[in-house]
Amino acid sequence: MVFRILLLSLFLLTIDLYAFQALKTLVKKRGVLVFCQILSFLLFIFIIYSFTQFDRSVGQTRQTMFTMGLVLVVYVPKLVLALVLLGEDIFRMGAGTINYFVDNNDKVGFLASRRKFVSQIGLGLAAIPFASLIYGITVGRYNFKVIKQRIFFPDLPDAFDGFKITHISDVHSGSFDNPDKINYAIDLVNEQDSDMILFTGDIVNTDAKEMHPWIDTFNRIKKYEFGKYSVLGNHDYGEYVTWPTEKAKDENFQAIKDLYGQIGFKLMLNEHTYIQKGDDKIALVGVENWGHNFKKAGDINKASHDVSKEDFKILMSHDPSHWDYEVKNHDKNFQLTLSGHTHGMQFGIEIPGYFKWSLSQYVYAQWAGLYENLGRYVYVNRGFGFHAYPGRVGIMPEITVIELKKGTNVS
Repeated sequence: MVFRILLLSLFLLTIDLYAFQALKTLVKKRGVLVFCQILSFLLFIFIIYSFTQFDRSVGQTRQTMFTMGLVLVVYVPKLVLALVLLGEDIFRMGAGTINYFVDNNDKVGFLASRRKFVSQIGLGLAAIPFASLIYGITVGRYNFKVIKQRIFFPDLPDAFDGFKITHISDVHSGSFDNPDKINYAIDLVNEQDSDMILFTGDIVNTDAKEMHPWIDTFNRIKKYEFGKYSVLGNHDYGEYVTWPTEKAKDENFQAIKDLYGQIGFKLMLNEHTYIQKGDDKIALVGVENWGHNFKKAGDINKASHDVSKEDFKILMSHDPSHWDYEVKNHDKNFQLTLSGHTHGMQFGIEIPGYFKWSLSQYVYAQWAGLYENLGRYVYVNRGFGFHAYPGRVGIMPEITVIELKKGTNVS
């Protein structure tokens, strides 16, 4: 722990030092420079102190989220600025080396002075993540979007042509702090003309008590003709904190499982059920969390026992890596998988239909939206809530409406 704090301190101080060089190039008033130094030092001390106070027996709190947001808002722009100045320093070193050793010109200093316009460019670039991160905290985290997706399947039973599913995921209720915004999101959920609602896990960050203030709010989700179903996410197991006893951990896990029922959802634990409409039916399969880098409690074979390859199947599995590693080539042919988990890293760029980027894509092959492999699909919900960074930039909180269509085209 001490070593990590020292390493973090050194990293942040290095970024501060570089960023201050740009300020010195542009600002000549000593009083302004001293004020900026004092402010940077106080922020640095507060951040380091906050990290030393992290209690693994408690887990994420409002304080830790505030600290994480502060770190990103303060140091990501400074890091951008530092990288610009580092690039200039590499150029200055190269030019100085050529000037001194090749041209044999020792009449000028080895390093040229910093150029004002480079610092101006650096500050301009740094302003982009600064403004974006501030926006993400103040507006983005509750900027709910309804995303509608139509998916065609040649083997969809006739009665389910046009069947609509509302899909939510990753509520992370322990992060909420604005009842009006959450009520607005529930209103959006209820406004969708869907036949069924599916919730793919992470109702809390860690502790069942996080959801208690929001139970009445989520009980406002209307009843659906074909039901309300859910599965567990990785955070629902309470494994990211240190519990005083194994019994306390088990009791919290049971309390979290009970939460889904308290808001009217049927929790599916490695099991399946059939949804009947007219003379046709589809299999709804729900597994516990299975993640390539997370808990592997999901058992797809157990969950789909007695389900035939010919049945049309919708699988709920929290982590999309499950689809990538086990589901997409499974011999039982799971036509559609619904997942969440990634949050799209809560930071990225999306131009719907044209461009989509996030750091999440370097960790997950399927990280936001619809993906297909040999006629089998996974849809990755971007998440309802937020975690760690108390905001969203570019990747907004999502309520998905999926319409199943019989056919062979995707639109």
